[in-house]
Amino acid sequence: MQIQLPFIVRLTLALLSILMLGYLAIIGKSILSPLLFSLLLAFLMLPLANFLEVKLRIKRSFATILTVIAMLGIIYGVGHFFALQLSELLSDWPLLEKQVTNSFHELQYWISKTFRVNISKQETYLADSAEKALATSATVVGTTLITLSSSLLFIAFTLLFTFFLLNYRRLLYKFLSTVFIEDHRTKVTETVNEIQYIIKKYITGLFIQMVIVSVLMVLTLSILGVKYAILLGLVAGIFNIIPYLGISISLIISVLITFATAGATKALFVLFAYVGIHTIDGNILMPLIVGSKVKINALIAFIGIVVGEMLWGISGMFLCMPYLAMLKIIFQKVDGLHAWAILLGEEQKVPRIKKRTSLFRPKKAIKTDEPTE
Repeated sequence: MQIQLPFIVRLTLALLSILMLGYLAIIGKSILSPLLFSLLLAFLMLPLANFLEVKLRIKRSFATILTVIAMLGIIYGVGHFFALQLSELLSDWPLLEKQVTNSFHELQYWISKTFRVNISKQETYLADSAEKALATSATVVGTTLITLSSSLLFIAFTLLFTFFLLNYRRLLYKFLSTVFIEDHRTKVTETVNEIQYIIKKYITGLFIQMVIVSVLMVLTLSILGVKYAILLGLVAGIFNIIPYLGISISLIISVLITFATAGATKALFVLFAYVGIHTIDGNILMPLIVGSKVKINALIAFIGIVVGEMLWGISGMFLCMPYLAMLKIIFQKVDGLHAWAILLGEEQKVPRIKKRTSLFRPKKAIKTDEPTE
C-alpha cells in the first residue's frame, strides 16, 4: 500500500534535499568538479577508445592510455598556441599602454568639455582609486598564484578521472543496469543508452559549434584588419560554450583590445561583427548542430550559469549546460518528472492551421439598402 504524504511534507523534503546537495557540491568541489568534467571528456573521447580497442584490437587499458595521451596532446597544443599568442600580446604591451593613455586623455577632455568636470578633479579621483587598487595588489597576486596551482591540480585530476572512466566504462554501465529492480531494468538500460548517445552527440555538437564560431570570428576579424585576430577568435569560440555571458565577456575583451590598437571606429565594426555572428550561431548553428532535443530555455540557462558560478566558479559555468541537458533527458524518461523536463526545455510553437477556402463554396449574399422587387 502506497502512502501519500501531504504536500507540505513533500515540499519540505524536496527543499532539504536541494540544500544538502548544494552543500555537498560546495564542500566536494575539488573532487566533483574534475569528475564531472572528466565524464564529459570521456563521452567525447569514447569513439577513439572504442576504435582502438575494437578495430585495432588493442588491450583496453593500453587503448585508454593512448586516448588520454591524445587528449593531453590536444590540450597541450591549444595551450601552447595560446601561450605564443599571449607572448606576442605582451611584447606589444607598451604600445597598447601608450594608445590607451592617449585615448584616456581624449576621454578626459571630452568629459571636462561635456559635463564641466575639471580634469584635476578627475585625476584626483583616479589617483585615490589607484592607491586602493595598489593596496590590494598583493592579495590579487596571491589569489592568482593559488588559482594557477589549483588549475594544474584540476587538470591532473581530470586526466586521471578520464582514464578511470574510460577504462572501467563497461563496469560502470553494468552497475547502472543492475542496481535497479528487475521490473525497471529494461527502462533503465534504455535511458542509459539514450543519455550516452544524446550527451555524446551534444558534446560533439558543442565542440563543432566552438570550432565554427572560432573560424568565423578569425576570418571576420582578419578581414576587418584587427590585430590578434586569431587569439580573439579562439577566445570567442571557447567562451561561446557559456551561453549569453561567454559571448559578452569575449566581446568586451575584443572591443577593448581593438580600441587600443586601431581606434573607436574599428572597435565599433568588431561590435557589429560579434552581434552578427552571435545571431547566426543562436538561430542557425545551435539548432542545426546541437539540436532542439537537449536545448535549454534562456531562463533556466541563466539561472544555471549563476548557480554554477556561485558553487564552482568558472568551471561551474562551463559544466552547467551539459548537465542541465542530461537532467532534461532523465526527466523525460522518469514517470512523474515530465513537468520538470517541460520547464527546462523550450516552449513548443503550435503550428497555425490555415482555413482552406473551397472553390465551390457559395458566396455570402451582399446586403444592400435598396429594396428588392
